[in-house]
Amino acid sequence: MSTNITTGKWRVLIALASAELLGLTLWFSASAITPVLIVEWHLDSGLASWLTMSVQLGFVVGTLISAFCNLPDILNTRHLFATCALLGAAANGAIGLWVESIYPALFLRLLTGIFLAGVYPPGMKIMAGWFKADRGMAIGVLVGALTIGSATPHLLSIFGDADWRALMLMASLCSVLASLICLFLVKDGPYQEKSVHFDWRACGRAFANRGVRLANFGYLGHQWELYAAWTWIPLFLAQSFHSADLAEASRSAALCSFAVIGIGGLGSVLGGILADRYGRTLIAIISMAISGSACLVVGLLFGGNPYLLVGFCLAWGFFIVADSAQFSTCITELSEPAYLGTALTMQTCIGFLLTLITIRLVPYWVEILGWRWAFAPLALGPALGIIAMYSLRQSPAIAKIGGERTI
Repeated sequence: MSTNITTGKWRVLIALASAELLGLTLWFSASAITPVLIVEWHLDSGLASWLTMSVQLGFVVGTLISAFCNLPDILNTRHLFATCALLGAAANGAIGLWVESIYPALFLRLLTGIFLAGVYPPGMKIMAGWFKADRGMAIGVLVGALTIGSATPHLLSIFGDADWRALMLMASLCSVLASLICLFLVKDGPYQEKSVHFDWRACGRAFANRGVRLANFGYLGHQWELYAAWTWIPLFLAQSFHSADLAEASRSAALCSFAVIGIGGLGSVLGGILADRYGRTLIAIISMAISGSACLVVGLLFGGNPYLLVGFCLAWGFFIVADSAQFSTCITELSEPAYLGTALTMQTCIGFLLTLITIRLVPYWVEILGWRWAFAPLALGPALGIIAMYSLRQSPAIAKIGGERTI
């Protein structure tokens, strides 16, 4: 029996990570086609930015609805994942098939984000149902898949202006495949709780739990930095390369951005492995200390040696995600087991809501501080996150968190 579980969980790890990567191509598909749509639909930079921001906003709305309705705990999580991946594919594919202007596209992108709320958090719950002692690694693999998906549009942009409608349809087909993988190749795990009844108080109980609350505060500190850095590092690198008179600065920046963001996938997996062994709070504190310090230093390299800058950004990209999965893993260990999906969904809701703020703040900081110090205010998030995770480390709740007991 134990051998069957061990074999099954590694199959689920591969299948679910693949499904997560394929499903989340919907999120990042607009990033690859935005330059083409700016020309074809005569968009200004504000409207163009909403092609991605609308998905972010939709995800926040979707996770809020899902959490308060306990959808990941009332419904079978695999069926929720598969259904939402399919509906998201339909909303995204409609843009490629019929849409000719920006406002219908923004509405459909908003719907896409709402449906993705039924893909990412449920995926973490499914993974937690299969893994226990090595749960940090497993969820780290899932976050690593998300990270690689985030980097992919920058790689696609190197190959020029492909047919944007075809790219949107390809992303939708990937999500359909994700739905089928989750439905037919992923099974419910041995640690997964049975479906429960709706309880509107579940979110309140999660926030009342001090351990869960501290893990969420750590996650907010992490999110304050992460998506703002991911969003603006391509422009930062491009302008730095132009200042340094580097040949083909734009293409070089796109390739380097793919590497800087994508290397976080490796950081997420290795961070998870180390967290299972040495403690989630310790790895989170170390990762945030390094990435927060990078926010303060990276601007000093602007316009200088491109190789030194890229090398530094690769290290930043590695550590900025190394802690990401551990906040969610802590939630799986500290929250009420029957309403685990609700707690995970609520965590992602508040985290992604915060990213909407910092993504918009960075251009303002560039205007008043310049690129040399524009990323420096992002260090505030990791600093506060470190305080939260240190407090969690000192609390009685630490006994429930994997890896910590081995120190």
